[in-house]
Amino acid sequence: MKEPDVHTLITEWARAVQEENLDGALAHHSDDIVMFDVPAPEQGRRGLNDYAASWPPFFGWVRTGARFEITELHVEHGRDHGFAWALLRCGTPDDLAQNPERRLRLSFGLRRREGTWQISHEHHSFTHQ
Repeated sequence: MKEPDVHTLITEWARAVQEENLDGALAHHSDDIVMFDVPAPEQGRRGLNDYAASWPPFFGWVRTGARFEITELHVEHGRDHGFAWALLRCGTPDDLAQNPERRLRLSFGLRRREGTWQISHEHHSFTHQ
């Protein structure tokens, strides 16, 4: 099976989050992933198990009708390392109606290990409003 390129890997990850698919959200993440997210803890989520634990509460929020949709994605990578940033529509229908231009900002650090891209760093943020 051909491994996905970085752009495809990230778009599939976002789709998995929107579909509340935990296995898909965890796919292509390194065991030592570090994620800095909008909610606490401020020191981030560290390791795949801690990262996995962050998703069920978010999936509960998605079930309220919230959206998690990439609107812009930029990827750069070399042979073994890469980074990407994305902007997403992220919010409930009311959130998006009240502030349709607001975007969740994401950045990713990736490593290629044994021919496979792995996300080893994620950062999610909103601007203060």
